[in-house]
Amino acid sequence: MSFLIRVQLPDSPGTLGAVATALGMAGADILSVDVVERGGGVAIDDLVVEMPSGRLPDALITAAESVEGVEVDAVRPYAGVLDTHRELELVEDIAAQPSSGLDLLAEGVPRIIRAGWSVVVQHGDDGVQRLASSSAAPETLIEEMPWLPLERATVLDGEEPWIPETWRELGTELAATPLGKPDRVLLVGRPGGPMFRAAEVARLAHLAGIVAVVLDS
Repeated sequence: MSFLIRVQLPDSPGTLGAVATALGMAGADILSVDVVERGGGVAIDDLVVEMPSGRLPDALITAAESVEGVEVDAVRPYAGVLDTHRELELVEDIAAQPSSGLDLLAEGVPRIIRAGWSVVVQHGDDGVQRLASSSAAPETLIEEMPWLPLERATVLDGEEPWIPETWRELGTELAATPLGKPDRVLLVGRPGGPMFRAAEVARLAHLAGIVAVVLDS
């Protein structure tokens, strides 16, 4: 089974290698490593690892944190596709099929930033309308999103009253960004965390900005 493990570690030579060695000794096979954020002598990395059947994910936490200065932010099952639908490829797909652009965006974004789901919503006089959604997006219809219209990409508070109870129960972290205009928004959910980092929100905003230009051109 594959897991996504997010770690905070000292941004110094050899530390990531030591983490990789510790995970390998715990039986984990590392499939990919992505740098999420870096600054102030600390790096935030996402590692996708494969564990033998029957091994508990707690072993990943124990192994990673056996390296001095390393903290595990979150571990969750990961069923995404590795190294596909990255930003450039997704934009190219949307440019080739603009009539399906919003659907392609909603389906592709969770794979790029390793989230659980995404939806595109429009805010108008009649409330909130869902324009597109990924295959894993919750079916819950949200009639009111008080933070709309949205001027800039941001992390949303998952405990706000408008949040459906099922989202709260799953500990869903949320981020949103305007898609060309403040009343059309891409909303991304990450059930069980980890929280969205500033670098991830910036990446989301950048992608949405490019896609909005492609769709409106």
